[in-house]
Amino acid sequence: MSNTSLASKVIIPEITRDRCSEQYRDIYWSLFEQSGLCMANLDLELRIQEANHLFLQQFGWHSGDIQGRDICEFMHPSVQGKLKNEFIRLADGQNARFADQIVAMGAEDLIFQGELTGIAVRGSVGRVDTIMVLVQPQEAESGPQMITDRRKMFSPMHARILEGVAAGESTVQLAAKLFLSRGGVEYHVTSLLRKLKVTNRPALISKGYSMGVFSVGQWPPRVCPEYVSS
Repeated sequence: MSNTSLASKVIIPEITRDRCSEQYRDIYWSLFEQSGLCMANLDLELRIQEANHLFLQQFGWHSGDIQGRDICEFMHPSVQGKLKNEFIRLADGQNARFADQIVAMGAEDLIFQGELTGIAVRGSVGRVDTIMVLVQPQEAESGPQMITDRRKMFSPMHARILEGVAAGESTVQLAAKLFLSRGGVEYHVTSLLRKLKVTNRPALISKGYSMGVFSVGQWPPRVCPEYVSS
């Protein structure tokens, strides 16, 4: 779903619940609960003030569990830094909105991919008053994925192979670097292809990035420690 199509599904009033008149309050909260989107309101410290039932359902939490917590706590570590910077720009009034792909973390180690849109909502004096968050989960046949053992999906060797493939290293280069035969490298690559359910090396790396396996903004690529078994 494009950024425009997601954001255009809602009309954001320029006033918050506490400041809005009785005339608009019912309209706003009807939209908030019945929009068909996962929605939450943040204060300028990025703390969740309110979340509709779809947001709570998607993340698997109750309202009392998330109220007052930083929205970035519910994102995978690989995307937290980038999102934090985007939200700060909204709160400072530098940007009006942003949209980005996310890997989110719900209750009981459930993770899901999707698109997050952040919108700066201005009050009557023109200053940013609150931030509206819209989350559009990516549709998947298998639904949310549960990663057991603290999401440790890869052995240390698989992690090194994955990092090497992401850096563009050939089978010969990987074999020399990791003291494996070429057949041994291909065996591990094939195992990774099966694990991530893809058919070739470019798709393997793309899938890894989409799942938040790699640390963002780091070269050469590094698999996040959260995904590597000891």
